[in-house]
Amino acid sequence: MSTDGASPRHIRLTSHPAPGSSPVPPLRWGAPSAAERGPVIGTTTSRLHRNVVGTHSGSYGVYRALAVAAGSLNRQHRADLTNTAPTDSIGPHPQWTDAERIVSIDPWGAKVAEAFGPLIDAGIDIRPSIAVTKAHIDMPEIRTAIAFQRLVPDGRVLLENGSAVVTKAAIEPVWWLPGVAKRFGCSEADLRRALFEETGGMYPELVTRTDLDVFLPPIGGQTVYVFGDPADLSNPEVPLTARVHDECNGSDVFGSDICTCRPYLTHAIEECIRGAQQGGVGLVSYSRKEGRALGEVTKFLVYNARKRQVGGDSADKYFLRTECVAGVQDMRFQELMPDVLHWLGVRRIHRLVSMSNLKFDAIVGSGIAVDERIPIPDALIPADAQVEMQAKMAAGYFTEGAAPDADALSTTKGRGL
Repeated sequence: MSTDGASPRHIRLTSHPAPGSSPVPPLRWGAPSAAERGPVIGTTTSRLHRNVVGTHSGSYGVYRALAVAAGSLNRQHRADLTNTAPTDSIGPHPQWTDAERIVSIDPWGAKVAEAFGPLIDAGIDIRPSIAVTKAHIDMPEIRTAIAFQRLVPDGRVLLENGSAVVTKAAIEPVWWLPGVAKRFGCSEADLRRALFEETGGMYPELVTRTDLDVFLPPIGGQTVYVFGDPADLSNPEVPLTARVHDECNGSDVFGSDICTCRPYLTHAIEECIRGAQQGGVGLVSYSRKEGRALGEVTKFLVYNARKRQVGGDSADKYFLRTECVAGVQDMRFQELMPDVLHWLGVRRIHRLVSMSNLKFDAIVGSGIAVDERIPIPDALIPADAQVEMQAKMAAGYFTEGAAPDADALSTTKGRGL
């Protein structure tokens, strides 16, 4: 049994379609308009209207369940979206109606009130999967750049107090399964089965409801930070400085020195500010893929294994130690990463602040031009991160000089680039 407020009700499984006909049209991914595509409905208030597997807010759906179980939240509550509209209108762009370009987010996710107003007025609970707002970011590295006169406040992008003005968007994952399967070169049936089995059978609809093409996975999403006018992102004539950054909580937040994540992120922010001040636009896309999407526990186990192995930490065994613990070197799989760039309308990146060959290949392979790649300055690489950089450059990371010799890495541990 479960409850709606204080009223008991029977549990209804979702493995088969609900009886009755839904007033919601089936989803047509990549349709030429929002109305023809249809809304993504993953709310739990009405089984009849649901047209996806999973629920909104990814892993936070579990916290919602706790709130309902504890009696803190009425499960029939519907969000009051008054005054929640985006501060900046993004799109629609041509990529939104191209099913090949966007398969992992809902391009209409910030425009549900505008696109599906009549359905909402009819009582259907349609919720945004994207929110856009204005903010200031304040980081000590920016103030350091001002102190050393690398950056100068202009009152528009960079304020006198050292904070930067940004437009930021939070984006939840929305997977169109046929497109995701194609990106990874597998069948949709194999993808559905793997998702079902590797989540402990959490979503039986993945294998029983092949009529539902969209999955709201229980994973973190991404946040984009735009320096300058977001409308300029879709103009290939406006110089765009961009970084696509994968989460590293230890470094990004707490300044751990075993990797280059925070130094590279803050360097990118400085470059984005400078680019926006010079008439361009800057973009940082931040994805929740902690520890190469292996998780923080696995990451810390690998740290221990690297430092305790015979001979200590070394670049030649950098990826091997990860694979020994996790079974794979990296699970970020950048195939889905360019979707957010297409949502923003990006067609050309003039300066990509990244050395990753995997990110570069994914971006270019999706049809976005990249003019220049910006490596992290040597002075920003922590001493304890030299092993990482040697290993990554030997594995294919971009470098302006000669890549380290993979066979000689075991003799270069701990040395500079």
